[in-house]
Amino acid sequence: MLKNIIIAGPARVGKSTLAREIGEELGYFVIGLDKLVAVFQEAYPQLDIRLAWDREKTSANLAPFLGHFLGAFFSADGRGLLPYSHGAVKGNAFVLEGGYVDFEKMLPILKTYGIQKLKENFILIGLMQNKKTVDEFISDIKKYDTKNDWTYGFSDDDLRWVYEDVMSSGQHMSDYLVKYGFTMYDASTEREQVLAQIVEDIKAKLG
Repeated sequence: MLKNIIIAGPARVGKSTLAREIGEELGYFVIGLDKLVAVFQEAYPQLDIRLAWDREKTSANLAPFLGHFLGAFFSADGRGLLPYSHGAVKGNAFVLEGGYVDFEKMLPILKTYGIQKLKENFILIGLMQNKKTVDEFISDIKKYDTKNDWTYGFSDDDLRWVYEDVMSSGQHMSDYLVKYGFTMYDASTEREQVLAQIVEDIKAKLG
């Protein structure tokens, strides 16, 4: 049965890359939470949904939209359409990736759409890099960053600050995602192999 996919985790751990690979491999439409937050920031500044601000408040303020979005496009029998660059994806096949998630506020809304448990209705992937040194982190950012990444062109000192933020939030977020049924993966080493394995695991779950 078709299941939409949610990828969550702290910043700069490979969520967007994984989502793109899933989109290319499985034909899923990719939705990036950073882009959604940026749109809300520009269109509705009064809602306090902002990038590079208070992550908990942004996640909480975004939660009602995400709850209704996921619920409205959820379909147990795969009916519906979402646009895709090569035509249309039947069955609402999308992968949502990002770190701005507040499931406490989202779940009551999802239940109004008949979604009682996330794990029963979505494939849940938690992505971490909790075993990296700061030098390894900086090296990987410079290796994998593109002009579309917000850390592109950062100095080593700036990236050390990002590393501290990722590490401080990493374990807390891991525990949080496990609580909601996410399958956790650590891409601290052999990143390409880990992401490839996740895609294969998703294929197995989809049958």
